[in-house]
Amino acid sequence: MLITTHDPLTGQPVLPDNENAKNATYTHPLVPRRLTVRSVTRLSRRMVRLRLAGEDLTSLRTVAAEDHVKVFFDRDGQGNPVVPTVRDDRWVDGRTMTSRDYTIRDANPAEGWMDLDFVVHEHGIAGRWAGAAKPGDQLAVLGPRGSFRVKDVFDWYVLAADETALPALARWVTGLRAEAKVFAFIEVQDAQDEIELSSPADLQVSWLHRGSRPAGTTNLLDTAVRSLDLPEGEGFIWVAGESISIKPLRRYLKNELGLERDNWDVDGYWRRGQADHDHHHDEN
Repeated sequence: MLITTHDPLTGQPVLPDNENAKNATYTHPLVPRRLTVRSVTRLSRRMVRLRLAGEDLTSLRTVAAEDHVKVFFDRDGQGNPVVPTVRDDRWVDGRTMTSRDYTIRDANPAEGWMDLDFVVHEHGIAGRWAGAAKPGDQLAVLGPRGSFRVKDVFDWYVLAADETALPALARWVTGLRAEAKVFAFIEVQDAQDEIELSSPADLQVSWLHRGSRPAGTTNLLDTAVRSLDLPEGEGFIWVAGESISIKPLRRYLKNELGLERDNWDVDGYWRRGQADHDHHHDEN
């Protein structure tokens, strides 16, 4: 997993705000950027990877698998992307702009590029834009603002996600050490949405197909996590997807399994019927 250990511009170490033996949190300078699509790669029937390039990326910090940027789709009168305004390290025009959050799948600040993976669909502004994107297109991004890094100190991991959190899961498993055992459960529509995942760790992947059922209406992830016989040793369980459908797993991990708070995370990446869900509002 890509980890920026030193600030790309100053060379100074990127130090956490808070840290313990299992995780660390970071705050990064809030930087708006105007980027250009360098390439478009089709990963599956409904997912594309856009490599975005720009000199502004030489200052990018990213230290955790779930690091994300806000992607903006507003245009000025000439059709150019509108870049968000930041004053005193605060975003000041947020209420007037159209944005969506996307995980940084990979990046190389020294070379000035960043990869974002998009689910392509017709019912959302981001999916429609990504489906039509081509080299030379421009967009604006903001962030990352902060990072929550789970340290690779656990004997085993259970990672359960739908396609919206698949880029974070894919980034996560690439950086785990070979000694770790990983169980990945991924809900997608069908086999045409499956992508290749690679990891140094002992990775066991289970693809869960919902078929014609709408995304966010199944209990596939819930059933898969509950059905797993957990290995010996200390582990970490991460669940990410539609906010309401995964909520029962939060209670399961906390109350039924009795896991310590530093051994699990349930993150609502989106909510049915809500255009721009803020996962920070979900209670853990």
